[in-house]
Amino acid sequence: MVELSISMEGWFGLQWPQWKRLAHAVEDLGFAGLYLSDHSVMPAPPDYPSLEMIVALTYLADHTDRIRFGSMVSPLSIRDPVLLARQAAALDDLSDGRMILGVGTGWAQREHTMFGYELGDIPTRFARLEEGLEVITRLLRSDSPVSFDGQFFRLQGAVLPPTRRRGGPPIMIGGSGPKRTLPLVARFADVWNAQVVGPAQVRDRSAVLDGLLVAAGRRPEDVRRTQNVPVLCWRTPAELALRIRGYSRYSDWRELSVDELAEVIRTAPGFVGTPEVVVEQIRTFEAAGISEISLQWTAADDIEGLEMLAAEVLPHVTAY
Repeated sequence: MVELSISMEGWFGLQWPQWKRLAHAVEDLGFAGLYLSDHSVMPAPPDYPSLEMIVALTYLADHTDRIRFGSMVSPLSIRDPVLLARQAAALDDLSDGRMILGVGTGWAQREHTMFGYELGDIPTRFARLEEGLEVITRLLRSDSPVSFDGQFFRLQGAVLPPTRRRGGPPIMIGGSGPKRTLPLVARFADVWNAQVVGPAQVRDRSAVLDGLLVAAGRRPEDVRRTQNVPVLCWRTPAELALRIRGYSRYSDWRELSVDELAEVIRTAPGFVGTPEVVVEQIRTFEAAGISEISLQWTAADDIEGLEMLAAEVLPHVTAY
């Protein structure tokens, strides 16, 4: 069986009253976790309200008791890895070991330009991610002072305060590229999030990851396999119109009809259809070896949609 979590896209208009309702709904309804994207502004205007991720996760750590939570994912083009490691360890302590630290290269050019961050070309992004992962994992997993002299980051006899969980929170890396991403997963990650690929690709890339893990002196079971998937689940046209509102805020999709946009999300690939259809789609990823699926949610005020998933999808697929 597979665990189901919720992954919230914060830049679609997420505000504190909605986040508080979501936090308690996700926990009370039986989902395994709640993740939050780490962005400030949309890839193209107009912009909508959003919450700062670390502050929002601090609320989860202190106001929930069971669910895991974390970043989906934090770009090391913007986040300083030293501060991020310390914040993640503190959130893990505050929550009694429920934090997942998801990290990535960064991709949204507009927010980098707006706030003065250098995104760089693809090789630069991955070189910076690799160094950032070295910094984060050495700081969290070392029992002695850490030194590191890289192109982007440097440490000299650095130590972080001790944490309750030895080694700090699990590290999650998103993406499925066999040349750059999966080798980093094999070296540094505890959790692999395959992102936007279908079940057949998940199976193939998971086999590649197994080989990379063995070559790195690790076991395939050392890295948990997860997936982040857009979801549109409805029974009536009115429910579909409500659930699709967040996606329609992307500038490239704004002029599409509801049916056209639903088809775009379906081919992402996403879970699109009635609860019965969504259950079958989830099972195809479970068969490919995925143990946790985070359902990408964009309608921050649509608690009724979460209740539908909890009542009509969760009991048929969940590991609980």
